[in-house]
Amino acid sequence: MDQDHTGALTAAVRRAIETHQPLRAHGHGSKAFYGNPAAGQALDIAGHSGVLSYEPGDLVITARAGTPLAHIDAVLAAQGQMLGFEPPHFGGRGTLGGAIAAGLAGPRRPWAGSVRDFVLGVRVINGHGQVVRFGGETIKNVAGYDLPRLYAGSLGAFGVLLEVSVRVLPVPETELTLVLEPADPLRAMIEWQRRPWPLSGLCMDGARVCLRLSGTADGVNAARQHIGGEELADGTAFWQALRDLELPAFAGDAPLWRVSLPPATPPLALPGEWLLDWGGAQRWLRSVAPPAQVWTTAAAAHGHATLVHGGDRSGGVFQPVSAAQAVIERRLKAELDPAGVFGGGRAGR
Repeated sequence: MDQDHTGALTAAVRRAIETHQPLRAHGHGSKAFYGNPAAGQALDIAGHSGVLSYEPGDLVITARAGTPLAHIDAVLAAQGQMLGFEPPHFGGRGTLGGAIAAGLAGPRRPWAGSVRDFVLGVRVINGHGQVVRFGGETIKNVAGYDLPRLYAGSLGAFGVLLEVSVRVLPVPETELTLVLEPADPLRAMIEWQRRPWPLSGLCMDGARVCLRLSGTADGVNAARQHIGGEELADGTAFWQALRDLELPAFAGDAPLWRVSLPPATPPLALPGEWLLDWGGAQRWLRSVAPPAQVWTTAAAAHGHATLVHGGDRSGGVFQPVSAAQAVIERRLKAELDPAGVFGGGRAGR
């Protein structure tokens, strides 16, 4: 489990830079479906693993990029702690580096924070074949540009992640899931989010709304009395299935879209079946609508959409960006990856 492959990985990156050979870093391939089709030579990170430091009192853990999330979860659970951004495991094959590079957070995200909110420091192989460190292992460590967070969600476009330091959270004292069927589910979800209740999950699947409460026993019980509903017997399994896209709503042959919107946005005029997560801010859509229609409709509602599974991927899977944003992305890419070897085009960069 504890293996340091820094030397071999650095040598591989330097060869790629010298020969202008694109690289696509990967762990166990659990998120190979996400992003644009990747080109280039595979760079295996899975063997580069192990927890390097963990002080429960500091609420920070540092581990190599290939460390399985399941192992990190076990280490943290032994001390009553957890990864607050609740990253998907996708069949138990997810790694820490993959979780950070993909930038995907689970149902707890609106209340705990995004992936980049938890990243404190990274150690990477940069575009010059050098091993460099950005950030550190404390909350207040940033002076100037906050480069560690730039790697969250970059899909490997700016360098090869070797190590990551992330902030962790205590496991809640009490957690339960309620199931309700309000007359207007979206309006009910918006109203519940305005209340001072310890929410940590809010999902609408058809007419059913699943609401997770996490916190002290007194706080959870008080909120439950106000909300009502029935307790879901195995709430933990439900939220894990939602996190890993394993609920029945995710099954089917139609393309799967992830649509990010302001939570109170009314239903969009797009054909297909919807599942709403993050209290309405993240919406999953099974639809045969053309990509241009989905992107245009999402943009008109002040949101954006990503094609996650299936569909026509010839024009890319991410919402087209503005001309100004495209310029910024090109400049970042040129600065951090001058030889253009990282990411294999997976992020569209």
